[in-house]
Amino acid sequence: MIAPLNHPLGLDNQLCFSLYGASIAMGRVYKPMLDELGITYPQYLVLHALWEQDARTIGAIAERLALESSTITPLVKRLAVAGLVTRERDPADERNVRVKLTDQGHALQQESACLAENVLARTGLTAAEIAVLTGQIQTLRRALAESSDNA
Repeated sequence: MIAPLNHPLGLDNQLCFSLYGASIAMGRVYKPMLDELGITYPQYLVLHALWEQDARTIGAIAERLALESSTITPLVKRLAVAGLVTRERDPADERNVRVKLTDQGHALQQESACLAENVLARTGLTAAEIAVLTGQIQTLRRALAESSDNA
């Protein structure tokens, strides 16, 4: 049986589908701007974590981005090849790799400063509406993470 379009269980009424579609659309907005900078969206997120706090370990970056360390490592390696970061073993604990921005990585922060403004303009929402929506999505993400931790 096929659910009608306005059915509560219809695809358009599924939160997961709305979030998925919004994520895809957001990626499409970011892609041309990040292509100009020579980085991918996941690399941008790693750089953003380092712009917040430089010299983080791979594990700290992974924790900040809610990803696995094994996902961050290849991103950092590509950023190092591009000359945006350096990777060094932590002398205090050789198991940890510390990632630091290069001068080029710091400069990219200035070059990417207009990204948020461009994305905001494309949404048609006000900065206040974006702040409320972002807060709601963060609350949802935390609740889902906590519920899966307790499962």
